[in-house]
Amino acid sequence: MDLFQQYARNITRRHFFQQGSNAVGWAALASLMGPPAQRPVLAAESGPDLAGLLHHAPKAKHVIYLHMVGGPPQMDLFDYKPVMNDWYDKDLPESIRNGQRLTTMTSGQARFPIAPSKFKFEQAGECGMWVTELLPWTKKVVDDMCFMRTMNTEAINHEPAITFMQTGNQITGRPCLGAWTSYGLGSLNDDLPTFVVMVANPTNTEQVQAISARLWQSGYLPGEHAGVSFRSSGDPILYINNPPGVPSQMRRRTLDGLRQLNEQTYAQLADPETRTRIEQYELAYRMQTSVPELTNLATESEATFNLYGDEAKKPGSFTNNVLLARRLVERGVRFVQIYLNNWDTHANVAGRLPSQCRDVDQACYALIQDLKQRGLFDQTLIIWGGEFGRTIYSQGGLSKENYGRDHHPRCFTMWMAGGGARGGQIYGETDDFSYNIVKDPVSVHDFHATVLHMMGFDHERFTYRFQGLDQKLTGVEPAKVIPELLA
Repeated sequence: MDLFQQYARNITRRHFFQQGSNAVGWAALASLMGPPAQRPVLAAESGPDLAGLLHHAPKAKHVIYLHMVGGPPQMDLFDYKPVMNDWYDKDLPESIRNGQRLTTMTSGQARFPIAPSKFKFEQAGECGMWVTELLPWTKKVVDDMCFMRTMNTEAINHEPAITFMQTGNQITGRPCLGAWTSYGLGSLNDDLPTFVVMVANPTNTEQVQAISARLWQSGYLPGEHAGVSFRSSGDPILYINNPPGVPSQMRRRTLDGLRQLNEQTYAQLADPETRTRIEQYELAYRMQTSVPELTNLATESEATFNLYGDEAKKPGSFTNNVLLARRLVERGVRFVQIYLNNWDTHANVAGRLPSQCRDVDQACYALIQDLKQRGLFDQTLIIWGGEFGRTIYSQGGLSKENYGRDHHPRCFTMWMAGGGARGGQIYGETDDFSYNIVKDPVSVHDFHATVLHMMGFDHERFTYRFQGLDQKLTGVEPAKVIPELLA
């Protein structure tokens, strides 16, 4: 964050006027920082809350991250493996598994029979990407998408895997990507959160994974950078509205009193979390006006609803959340995270996967088209993917009509679009079993480094001092930006 801006936020007006010497300090600090024109900030920004120093010109000014909770099966969606049809019900060769650690769900199986995808594939777009028949809308925009078929992770179970994907570490307590974005880029709208989270309701709910607020916490970053969760029913944000019988004027007087008490506490202890508390109270007050306007979809045109489909009018649906995400970035929100559950297909792939694909297919197509129409696509990075992939061998019973798939961390497919991602790129190759990577792996840390690069940050220099160390999203292990993924 801009040091001058940070200093300005953390000092109270009362303390400023009590300490006359601060006037000299402010002037000296402003002089050292140089004139604003010499500081690299986002080109389209204006207003008092400018972002901090960027390392290079950014492509992405907003991010919409669509996380598919549970791990979508890559070989049923994007990683086409027709040779597996000849391997139906044959055992996975030990030379392919090569002693890989298994989950407790399949470690006791006597054999690991190959389950070819039962779904048909077609090549789409000028890039020739193979896409499942379950995603007809997605096929229309593959040339806008950048596919990473060789994502891989160290985690094999959901909680550590999702945490790793969101925060760069399997252990909870670190800031997530959205919090880092908020910290680095700052706010474009003082009346809305910088980082918003929504949990969509899947149509099918056979096996829903637990999702906790730990995934969108700020960790060791200041608390103001944590995600603000929007609900699908009732008030969008808990306790944002005044209780019955409490007029707005009384709420304002209450907040003014709380602010005075908090400022006294801050003057005594200088705890930055006290400043966070003051700012969050004020943001909540401003959101009493901004959030109802934001969530009122009646202002959308009929053409927009035709683009997204009927599900857009259903509160809590994935499509409804995606439309809200567009409205959020349109109003300056930096990072929107949407979680969609029920991709954990240990069984009944034939019954569940079509439903999951219907939930996301038209919505993702519409989001790309909608952002393009509004001139926001080139500055908004869309990310789609889960925390790991699925196994080519079947978990439990196998037939040509149905099967299940266990967790698979060695390779899985994600895609990005807009905001500096190279449209039509198909990066990486896996073996015939979609089990091992044979060319161009993408680690979670590489993925994070590349996303930060799109936002204008060098992942090695984008740090926060905590417990005596310069902490960063990509951690201490080697990580690199992948230039082939960049527009």
